[in-house]
Amino acid sequence: MTAIGFYHLTTSPLERALPRLLEKVLEGHKRAVVLCGSEERLNFLNSSLWTLGKASFIPHGSAADGNAADQPIWLTTQDENPNSATFLVQTDGMDSPTLDSYERCLDLFDGNDEEAVAAARGRWKTYKDQGHEITYWKQTDSGGWEKG
Repeated sequence: MTAIGFYHLTTSPLERALPRLLEKVLEGHKRAVVLCGSEERLNFLNSSLWTLGKASFIPHGSAADGNAADQPIWLTTQDENPNSATFLVQTDGMDSPTLDSYERCLDLFDGNDEEAVAAARGRWKTYKDQGHEITYWKQTDSGGWEKG
């Protein structure tokens, strides 16, 4: 079963939190697919990942860039895994039917949006009923994460 971590964004938006999480994935010599809810979100995150990492750049690509197999981080709006990733990052309430093919899933949701919180609770219940190992993480004031 896939280990699923719910990441409750409360102090910084997705574009600030995501680079730090992706840096951890890369530090573990892993690959990730970031599943976005729209092309607009994908393009925004694509731009953000050029400037918001510790080293000012997180290596990534999307269909517009090509060479999926060479990309450690793949941004997409489709349920696909062209870079053989073991991590899935779900944003914008996205839910992958191929979730079981990943080692780990990070489900990031906006804690300041009541609809996003309600939808995350629904996904939590579904995943729990399916037998996944689930953890909950809430942002701290310093931008880190506290396990709940």
